[in-house]
Amino acid sequence: MGESEHDGEGRRPGTGALMGATALLRDSDNLRGFDEDAWDDLLNYIEERRVIPIVGPDLLRVDTDQGPLLLYEWLAEKLAVKLSVDPTRLPQPLTLNDVVCSYLGQRGRREEAYTRLRSIMREVQIAPPMALRQLAQITDFDLFITTTFDPLLEQAVNLERFGGQPHAEVIAYAPNRVSDLPAERSQLQRPVVYHMLGKLSASPTYVVSDEDMLEFICALQSEHLTPEKLFHELEHSHLLLIGSDFSNWLARLFLRMAKRKRLSDPRDFGEILADDHTSKDERLLAFLQQVSVRTRVFSGAESFVAELHQRWLQRQQPAAAASSLGLAPQRFLPPAREMPENAIFISYAREDLAAVQRLKAALDAAGLVTWFDFDRLEGGDDYDHKIRANIGRCSFFLPVISGSTQRRLEAYFRREWSYAVDRSRNIAEGAVFILPVCIDDTTEADALVPEKFKAVHISRLPGGEPSPEFIRRLQELSSGPRA
Repeated sequence: MGESEHDGEGRRPGTGALMGATALLRDSDNLRGFDEDAWDDLLNYIEERRVIPIVGPDLLRVDTDQGPLLLYEWLAEKLAVKLSVDPTRLPQPLTLNDVVCSYLGQRGRREEAYTRLRSIMREVQIAPPMALRQLAQITDFDLFITTTFDPLLEQAVNLERFGGQPHAEVIAYAPNRVSDLPAERSQLQRPVVYHMLGKLSASPTYVVSDEDMLEFICALQSEHLTPEKLFHELEHSHLLLIGSDFSNWLARLFLRMAKRKRLSDPRDFGEILADDHTSKDERLLAFLQQVSVRTRVFSGAESFVAELHQRWLQRQQPAAAASSLGLAPQRFLPPAREMPENAIFISYAREDLAAVQRLKAALDAAGLVTWFDFDRLEGGDDYDHKIRANIGRCSFFLPVISGSTQRRLEAYFRREWSYAVDRSRNIAEGAVFILPVCIDDTTEADALVPEKFKAVHISRLPGGEPSPEFIRRLQELSSGPRA
C-alpha cells in the first residue's frame, strides 16, 4: 500500500475513529450514553407522546417446544424441515433468509416459503414474551411499529390493555397495498400496531428474505408507495429501535429514511438503538458518533425494556398512592357497547383517550361502574340518540377538561356537555351530578366549559390518575341517593 493509505502513525484512514468508538464503549457500562438526565428526558418525551417504539425480532424470545428461543431462529429451523432444506449445510444459527435462499437454489417455488410459515404459526400457541407485554403496559405509547411479521406485538397490546379482546388497530404495509395510518397520531382513537415490513400471510406480502427487504425498502422510499402519515410521525418523533437485526448499512439507511434528511443536519428528534449487536459494530458506532449525534446506543434489547418499564412505573405516583390504599389499578378493559345501569358517564376529547383509559381502569378497580364511548363515531341521528339517552340515565357525568378540549372549539363532546347541563336543570339544588375533572394544567379561569361546570369544584387528575380522595368521594356519592 502507498503512504496515502495510512496516517502518520501507520494506521488506515478511519481507524482512529473506530478505535475511539471502541475505547469509549469499553470505558462505559451497559448504559452507554445513558445517565439519569438521559432517562429523565426519555420519560418526559414518552409522557408527552413524542416517542415511537419500533420493535425488532431480537426482542422476541419465546417458549417453544425446544425451550426458550428467539422466535425467528425457531421459525427458520421449522421452515427448513417443511421445505426439505438440510440445516447442517447452512450457517448457524439459522436465519429465514438462508433457508429460503437454499430452497430457491434447489429450484423451489418462492411462494411456498410464505404458505409454510403461515402453517407453522397456525400450528402452535406462542405467548407474547414479557418484553412485549412490558412495552404494552406503557400506556403513553399509542403507536407501535414492528419490523416483524408475527402477531405477538398486537397480542401483547390486547392482552395488557383490553383483557385479550382484539381492540388494537393492526395495519400492515405491502408494496402492492399501501396502508397508511387512519389519521394523524393525535387523533388516533385506539392504539395502533403498524407492520412496516408486512404481516404474516399465505401470500408473499411480507419480508422473509434479504431480497424481500430490498423490495420493501425501495417501495417505502418511492414517491407513490410511501405511507405519508406514518413517515410524518417518524420524522417528527423520537424513535426507539428495540431489538432490531438491521445490519450496518441497513441501520444507516433506515435512520435516514425515517428522518427524511441528512443525519448530520441539525434536528430536534433523536433515536435510541437498543439491541445486542450495534454496540459491537465498530464501524456503525463510528458513523453514528461522527454523523448522527442525536443517536444513542444501549447494549441489550430486553434489559432496555425492563429498565424503561420499571422507571415508567415509578413515575406513576398517583397510581402508587392508590395501591397503598388497596386500590391498585387493574389493566384497562374496554367499555361495553351498551352502557350499564347507573354507570358513571365519562365525556372526553378523542385526543385524551389514553388518560381516560387510565381513569376508567382505576375507577373500575375501586368497584365503580363507568362507561364512555370507545369508538367515538361522532355522527348520525342514531348515535346522537344513544348518547343523549345514556346521559339521561347515568349516575354521574364526568367531563374531562384538558388542553385538547381547549383547542377544539367545535366537537361532539361539547354537545355531550350541553346534554348534561340540560339534565342538571331537573336535579335538586345541591345534589351532585356533574363532576368535572382536569387532567393537565388547564386553569379553571381559562377553561372553555359551561358555567355550570365552573359552579362546582373541578378535580385535578394529572394524566387521568384519580387521587384516593377523589375515588373515596365517588364511592360515597355512589352509595347514596341518586338523581
